[in-house]
Amino acid sequence: MKKIILILLIILFNKNSFAEDKMKLGMEVYKNKAMCGTCHTLQTAQSIGDIGPNFDMLKSQIAQIVNAAKNGIGVMPSWSDVLTIEEI
Repeated sequence: MKKIILILLIILFNKNSFAEDKMKLGMEVYKNKAMCGTCHTLQTAQSIGDIGPNFDMLKSQIAQIVNAAKNGIGVMPSWSDVLTIEEI
């Protein structure tokens, strides 16, 4: 029983660390590499761009964001030549 609890705790803490790493990478890409905040508003990133949609209001699904970043949409260009798959 102790082994099961230990394994579950390890899994739980690893998932949190993984999510934290993804959030850090996402914020780095958003703020610096792709500079998404130049065009988009996102309160969490403290960006107030007004060219593209306001992400706080849009509430896109992950698949929609990935598609837009890979292929571009409207006046937004594709970022597939700039960002890695992991960054997208």
